[in-house]
Amino acid sequence: VQLQASGGGLVQPGGSLRLSCAVSGRLYSSHATGWFRQAPGKKREFVAAIRWGAGTTVYANSVKGRFTISRDKGENSVSLQMDSLKPEDTAVYYCAVMFRGVTSNPEEANYWGQGTLVTVSS
Repeated sequence: VQLQASGGGLVQPGGSLRLSCAVSGRLYSSHATGWFRQAPGKKREFVAAIRWGAGTTVYANSVKGRFTISRDKGENSVSLQMDSLKPEDTAVYYCAVMFRGVTSNPEEANYWGQGTLVTVSS
């Protein structure tokens, strides 16, 4: 499985960005895909995940109501729509595949994309 993330950039506070992640390889209903982020000097943290089969979603409290994760089974991709961005959302964002389903523990993710930088600043 390989993942290719894109869509990061510089945005002003209150703005929006959409991240995308193309997944090569077969995904099954029991799998999940998601996004984690890592700010400078901090540990990698969970952002959002979606169950590949059912499409149900899980969000970190810090992004709930502002971020929306979705997946396209036909395109084998997962996206993260980020609205009402805050400076504290600044981080490198990583997409991931989780073979055992949704987890907020980055150590339990199985494959990672290369990361895309999101900077929220005026």
